[in-house]
Amino acid sequence: MVVYVTGEVQTTPGRRTHASQFQNYRFSYCLAALLGVVSSSHRFPSAGAFSVSSGNRKVQRTVASAPLRDVALSTDSDGRRVETYTTSFNRSARVPRRSAHRDPSRPLVGILLLNLGGPTTTEEVEPFLYNLFADPDIIRLPPALNPLQPAIAGFISRTRAPKSISAYESIGGGSPILEWTGRQGDAIVADLEARYGIQADWRVGMRYWKPYTADALGELVEEACDCLVVLPLYPQFSISTSGSSLRVLRDELATLGAAAPVVHTAVASYHTRPGYVAAQGELIREQLASFAEADGKRHVLFSAHGVPASYIAAGDPYQQQIRECVDAISATLPEDVTVHLSYQSRVGPIEWLRPYTDDKLRELGEEVGVRNLVVVPISFVSEHIETLEEMDMEYKEVAEEAGIDNWRRCPALNTNPIFISDMADLVVESLSGPVQSVSEACIANNVDVEVAIEVEGAEGLGRRPEVDIGGVVGMNGAREAEMLNGQFAIAGVVGTVLWEVLSGKGLLHLFGL
Repeated sequence: MVVYVTGEVQTTPGRRTHASQFQNYRFSYCLAALLGVVSSSHRFPSAGAFSVSSGNRKVQRTVASAPLRDVALSTDSDGRRVETYTTSFNRSARVPRRSAHRDPSRPLVGILLLNLGGPTTTEEVEPFLYNLFADPDIIRLPPALNPLQPAIAGFISRTRAPKSISAYESIGGGSPILEWTGRQGDAIVADLEARYGIQADWRVGMRYWKPYTADALGELVEEACDCLVVLPLYPQFSISTSGSSLRVLRDELATLGAAAPVVHTAVASYHTRPGYVAAQGELIREQLASFAEADGKRHVLFSAHGVPASYIAAGDPYQQQIRECVDAISATLPEDVTVHLSYQSRVGPIEWLRPYTDDKLRELGEEVGVRNLVVVPISFVSEHIETLEEMDMEYKEVAEEAGIDNWRRCPALNTNPIFISDMADLVVESLSGPVQSVSEACIANNVDVEVAIEVEGAEGLGRRPEVDIGGVVGMNGAREAEMLNGQFAIAGVVGTVLWEVLSGKGLLHLFGL
């Protein structure tokens, strides 16, 4: 018998362990049950409530991997409730519907895939943009100006929507990110069953569009999963991607309280995992092999999505992880290949990680004389607007104008078998290894550190004063809100808005959407 004590867990008379140790014990038991070492009939109490509700296990769900619109309730021949969702996902390629059947006698692993999301139709572009820019992690205002956030988000989304709609129309009318995420989830679950005999189900929680993180978590709670693995689909950790998604999930778990699957573990990054590296290397080598021997020297440009340089100064591990990732993949490439690294999609009057991809392409073509180039979208595991429109159209044009005759773009990982098997292995390793809660993942990666933004003088805002758009503690330990000239904060926001309107290059590209 397990008795819950505030802050501690009593597992045997007279012996107490901290709650984090109890989570490790729970996962050891859960993995043993999943692998058949422990009879699945010996059910461990469900997390939080410490009781199992068999009623929840009778719920079957039939959910299409697309934005949920309407739900119809019905009852099957066995008296079980069936929920059927309809969607607005009208692209020609659909995600296979996940099976609603599960074996109630076997433990169930829940996998929560985290991604940023994207509009699946042009009608969804403007509200999607509003959600994006209404996030304080994207546009950070001093506390006194927080009431302006909805107005700023509304203005940017309205002005940016026409250009964004045009971009989405150029790739078929909507983002395929949800479709690919669904296929990845199906493939991971199938691989877990085939190679490990583990019964699993997945949900995807998108940060800025449907299905939202709260809805995905709620469905997994209803399924009464025995344990939950949180798997962000960002190989490298950044405050602006993994961090933002994990922060939202952390808040949702706190809101659910005892009803949430307390026993969970969160993956922060996997940028140097052998399977991930091998899969990327294989795709790049396939593209390199397409060059004829007479074409000359071969080059590879890893293009990572950019982040403001101040994020790195504040402790964001993203740049270091990008470099480690590129080094690991480069080691799998032929020795005669020259490797380069750049960062794409900078926007607004602030300093971003350099070199910028468009500048790097011009340098390689006009100054270095590169003619054979493979460009690799290193920050993304699925196709979306940043690969299909920005890379395949915008950057290809820049490269050709710079004299790069033989342009190749390495495809995203999508459902590459090596990558999928590695993600399944990662789930199993997460179950058997030390538990890292969502909160611990946030703390370990400086998610709650506020960022001081430097305004670039080159963008016409004068010298480069330090501006804390978040209005809180800066790197020198002083409270920037007390030092901040409010006019500079407004200038930063207005400058970004004007950049959106005049250049048509939106903050949207920062997030791979």
